[in-house]
Amino acid sequence: MTRAVCPGSFDPVTNGHLDIIRRAAAIFDELVVATGTNPSKSRLFDPDERLEMLREVCADLPNVTVSGFTGLIVDFCREIGAQAIVKGLRGGNDYEYELPMAQMNSHLTGVETVFLTTHASWGYVSSSLVKEVASLGGDVSALVPDTVHGRLVERVAGRR
Repeated sequence: MTRAVCPGSFDPVTNGHLDIIRRAAAIFDELVVATGTNPSKSRLFDPDERLEMLREVCADLPNVTVSGFTGLIVDFCREIGAQAIVKGLRGGNDYEYELPMAQMNSHLTGVETVFLTTHASWGYVSSSLVKEVASLGGDVSALVPDTVHGRLVERVAGRR
């Protein structure tokens, strides 16, 4: 059985994330969507909220589970017996950022990284951009799942 981890901050989860999750779920026997803590990023939603949103949007995928983790992703992979890490790439900048991490992860534990290119319709979508546009009153309803959209609009309205 092949088990992979799809890590991210998912703050919030976007339709681009969900596309990668769905496609990875079709490739691996089991996919664990894992949200961790990255101190270099500012968060709109706390870890429990992000886990809850991920569970909601992944509920129809029987081979997908959602989990939180702290520390190195490769340590989490080792703990759960995952053979691979799945990362989505929107373009060259993502590749430049992700390649050294993939090489380090392989060096540390032998866990392989599988890159999936984003569908062209989601190539410009990032959680950061979605949050920025939403905070300025822009319509991001087509960029995030419906259940996430309501929470996002409520959260950014509370911060204005």
